[in-house]
Amino acid sequence: MSRFLVTCWPLPGHVNNQLGIATALRERGHEVLFYTGQRARATVEGAGFEVVPFQHVDEATILETVAAVDRRPRERPDPRLVRRAFRTWLVESIPAQLADLEPVLARRRPDVIVCDLSMWGPIMVLWEREQLPVALSSTFMGPLIPGPQAPAWGFGMAPPRNAAQRLTARTLTRAGEALGRGLRKRLDAIRADHGLGPMGAPMNAFTARLPLYLVGNIPALDYGRTDLPPSVHYVGPTLWHPTDPPAVSDWLAAVPTERPWVHVTESTITHGEPFLLDAAARGLAGGPVEAILTTGGHRDAAELGLADTAPNVHVTGWVSHAELLPRCAAVVTAGGAATVIAALRAGAPLVVVPTTWDKPDNARRVTEAGAGVRLSPRNCTPEALRAAVDEVLLDSRYAQRARELAAQLADTPGSAGAAELLEGLAPSGRFSRRATTAGGTAP
Repeated sequence: MSRFLVTCWPLPGHVNNQLGIATALRERGHEVLFYTGQRARATVEGAGFEVVPFQHVDEATILETVAAVDRRPRERPDPRLVRRAFRTWLVESIPAQLADLEPVLARRRPDVIVCDLSMWGPIMVLWEREQLPVALSSTFMGPLIPGPQAPAWGFGMAPPRNAAQRLTARTLTRAGEALGRGLRKRLDAIRADHGLGPMGAPMNAFTARLPLYLVGNIPALDYGRTDLPPSVHYVGPTLWHPTDPPAVSDWLAAVPTERPWVHVTESTITHGEPFLLDAAARGLAGGPVEAILTTGGHRDAAELGLADTAPNVHVTGWVSHAELLPRCAAVVTAGGAATVIAALRAGAPLVVVPTTWDKPDNARRVTEAGAGVRLSPRNCTPEALRAAVDEVLLDSRYAQRARELAAQLADTPGSAGAAELLEGLAPSGRFSRRATTAGGTAP
């Protein structure tokens, strides 16, 4: 038996994938401990895992900083807010992360750290300083490692297919790296405080050196990249879903089944204008579908003005995707990775209305794969959304492609495969600690 420490931010999109992997590790006889915030504690402990909560990390400030970027989801994020979020959330929290984690390492002595993509303390310091294997478990649909086949991250651009497009991608990537020079300087200073040398590469490139980089997706939904290091493994879905209480199943049983179901979700956006739900409630009202809208656990449908808009519009706070999505003919989403993967796993084509963070890139992955359409948030009127849903439902090619991708997703090892790879990083596995640190990737 080995001991695994999972470190992740207390955000649903960051926690649920790690819970899927942690569950698989536990089923294989290993001990799993979580380091996360109070916001996720009930969920993680409800799944049966011990939580070491944040002590020095200012959870409230981090969550507010992240939320500030999402408050105007129809607009392009303010670059100043994004830079502030990156500095406060990703970089300046590292000393507090280390202050929390150092006593955990001394007391619990984990064999491997499974690290959220956005929690940089283990990646930037503990991996090399402690000679401890750190595996990156991505919350995104693809690795952020740059390469000649990758578009510039964050713009929702297609992968480069000719010399001009490759030049554009390189230029935008380098421009982003130049804007991040101040953060990189700060990261090097933090590393120096712990006896480590400079990174020697931008952060996204630096992660290519880690011994294991897990991606809960398939190459077909990441532009079919072949320009990645051998540490990167596409393992397929690692999603975890809590069990629905009987009342939720009863609520779904009352939805008529004579017409196709269309699920509409904001993903984890719960801070800004509910424009997507509003457009769906009005645009799909009276249409030839049953529209199932979920507001999330932190919003009230009546307060949002969404209740009782039409007999075919059904609004609730939350429904497990595991129960809902296999019954859906299409899914409308803001483009969160977990929702996109869950929909395609169920064979449902998508209408993606991408907002912030990685969502524009996720929308591009969907359209490049032929499994759905993209609608700009600024153009997301009730009429435009209804037209997009009609296109996806009436053109059988979208559903056919979604079913093909569902078959590919089903043919992956998922969480069990991720657990097997992680076992290889433990001292009794096929990688020694020395072989997985400071500058190389595992063979």
